[in-house]
Amino acid sequence: MEFNHTPVLLNEAVDGLNINPNGIYVDGTAGGGGHSAEILSRLSSGKLISIDQDPDAICTVKQRFKDNENSIIIKGNFSDMKELLSERCIRQVDGVLLDIGVSSHQLDTPERGFSFHEDAPLDMRMSQAGNTAADLVNTLPQSELSRIIFNYGEEKYANSIAKAIVNAREEQKIETTFQLAEIIRNSVPEKVRRAGHPARKTFQALRIEVNHELDALKKGIEDAFELLSVGGRLAIITFHSLEDRIVKQSMASFCQGCTCPKDFPVCVCGKKPRAKLITRKPIVANDQELSANPRARSAKLRICEKILENS
Repeated sequence: MEFNHTPVLLNEAVDGLNINPNGIYVDGTAGGGGHSAEILSRLSSGKLISIDQDPDAICTVKQRFKDNENSIIIKGNFSDMKELLSERCIRQVDGVLLDIGVSSHQLDTPERGFSFHEDAPLDMRMSQAGNTAADLVNTLPQSELSRIIFNYGEEKYANSIAKAIVNAREEQKIETTFQLAEIIRNSVPEKVRRAGHPARKTFQALRIEVNHELDALKKGIEDAFELLSVGGRLAIITFHSLEDRIVKQSMASFCQGCTCPKDFPVCVCGKKPRAKLITRKPIVANDQELSANPRARSAKLRICEKILENS
């Protein structure tokens, strides 16, 4: 199956890795292979490990890079990259790129159930395994649904949406994207409906919960940084505030040195910064990219460089 996905901030992200042609790199979210292809084009004897949990993506990159001896492809979640690489006796890399979130292919393939614009089974699983979004909306208590929608969708009307879902499923099982989108539309004020499709935030929240995205991101960042050699770089592209906040805070913690109280005359904690920021502010798409790919409008790229060996 062809996995169509336009890589966002392509040159900015790959340039930010400061590629060593003989180095080892990880594209933890390979997708259609756009970023991977650009990294591979800059390698001579180096290696690129492309990881993705989506079977469609794996099929695509295996076909795309089948004749490239610098390419290693692994099916799995980027949050497990430390274990996945260790199994292949790779314990240190020169750079890691993560492009977080749902891909164009996943959004544009109706049967994957990510989009409220097409009627399809309510799925949303990136790995195509485990519980679906339909499983969640038909089984979770109202309070848990409300928590998920509020925390992961930052949805003001989470309580009323959760209540409407529970009421609707008592009458009929919720199985499709259009069913859920209509329930959401009818549970919010008219002014909210006029401001854009009211299902967007709830669909985002359910997708995050189905795929455990934020937990995966936190672990993936830690593992990626541990894998880096000194001078190695971590580049992460995010698409909404919840992800970007995690990346920003994680990189800030890597860069933090002494944590002693300010009134201490000398440092007694001995903590030194393990990284330096390459991007003080996130890099965003320029007007040319936005014109070609409107989905890049919310993308933010942050990069840090490791400066201290693991303790």
